[in-house]
Order: sequence, then C-alpha cells, then structure tokens
Amino acid sequence: TKNSQPLRFWLPCEMSSASSYDRALTVFSPEGRLYQVEYAFKALNSGNITSIGLRGADSCVVLTQRKVPDKLMVADSMTHLFQLTPHIGCVMTGMIADAKSQVRRARYEAAEYQYKYGVEISVDQLARRVADISQIYTQGAYMRPLGCSMTLIGIDEEMGPQLFRCDPAGYYVGYKATSCGVKQTEANNLLEKKLKKNPNLNYNQTVEEAISVLSSVVAMDFKPSEIEVAVVSKENPVFRVLTEEEIDRHLTAISERD
Repeated sequence: TKNSQPLRFWLPCEMSSASSYDRALTVFSPEGRLYQVEYAFKALNSGNITSIGLRGADSCVVLTQRKVPDKLMVADSMTHLFQLTPHIGCVMTGMIADAKSQVRRARYEAAEYQYKYGVEISVDQLARRVADISQIYTQGAYMRPLGCSMTLIGIDEEMGPQLFRCDPAGYYVGYKATSCGVKQTEANNLLEKKLKKNPNLNYNQTVEEAISVLSSVVAMDFKPSEIEVAVVSKENPVFRVLTEEEIDRHLTAISERD
C-alpha cells in the first residue's frame, strides 16, 4: 500500500553480538567466540560442587563432594566417580546426566580398543578419544556440547601415574594437579602452593593433600560420607573407590597433622 513501509532485513552485524551469536553453535561472533561453548563451561558449576585431581610419585587420586539434594534419595546411588576400565577411572563434574552419557561413550571406546588391539587402552589415548568426540560436538548444530568435564586417572606401565582432564570444548591435557567446579580458581592456586613445597608425594600424602585442599576451598570439615575418593597406585593399579572407613582414617591423620 501507499503508506506501508518497506521490509527491513537486519544483518547480523546490525544486532548486538551477545544476543545474536549465542543462539547458533556453529557461528563465530566478530570477536572470534563461540558463546554456546562458553555457556557449556558455565554448566560445569551447575552441580555446585568442586572436584580435585592430584598426581603423586607413585599414585593418583580424584575426589569430589557428595551432595544429596533430597533426603528421600538413596545416597549410595549417587556418585560422580566412575570406573571406565579395570585400571582407569574418572571423576565427572557438571551436569550429571551429560556426565553419565560421556562415561558410557568412554567405556564403549575403551572396550572397542581392547577388542581391536588386544590390550587395554592407555589413559592418554582414552582422554584423547573422549576429547575428540567432545570437539566434534562443537562443530555441528545437530548436537550440543556436553555440560560436563572428565578428569581421568590411571597408571601407565612406562610413564607411571597419569592424570588428564577433558573439557566441553574438546581440549585435553595432562596435569600434575587440577580441579574443576565452583571453586576451581581457589583450588588450583592452593594445589600449586602444595606441589611447590613437596612435588614428590607418596600415596598417603597424595590422598591427604587432596582432601585437605578440597576442605580448605569449600571451608568445611568433611565427614566420611560427604566426600568421594578414588585412587590408583603402582602397588595396586586397579581403580578403586575408598570406603568410608578408609576416608575416616585419612581425615583423622589430617586432623592430627594440623
């Protein structure tokens, strides 16, 4: 009509970058950012827990908080620690449903490797495979990034204790110590100070330092039922979750030491 206005098509550059580019996973913003991937990193804090991984001279440990949101839930059925192979395990941080999906895929990849080559997959190869799959999810709109992070531990026959972490962007790297969750920055700073004082921790020191760091950053004294701890060592390379009695002994040793 005579008074009608011409149609106006807004180009992406005319919109605000934060509101227009965070809707599409596969589109970079003008600053070179993928907002959906960044939001996946924020999802790591959704469980409001912090996880720690620490590598010693002869062992590795992962631990995390155990929070039961509902008193009607069975506490033993809730866990963030998972065994992937007899000698490799992990702690998952973030959205637990996504975490269980990633754990299932990691177990499948490990089983396929064993079937194909006749030997158990190494920690670094499994971490690389999990990271590669996560990276593929950042390239296509058919699958969103997983809102979880996997911290793996195991004993390598040649390299000794191994600690790796995979993030939602598909990046993985080996660590001497690492953390993930709401108190990640504080935990990493404290772990750096601990390792600077004593870089060669034995088995008991590794477990107790990891528990001590987690206790310090969340500012609470743990009961054995409030944390989950899993270990591997050269003496016993099988991935094993500590019982509450074993955790209690370590907590007692920490309190006596302090």
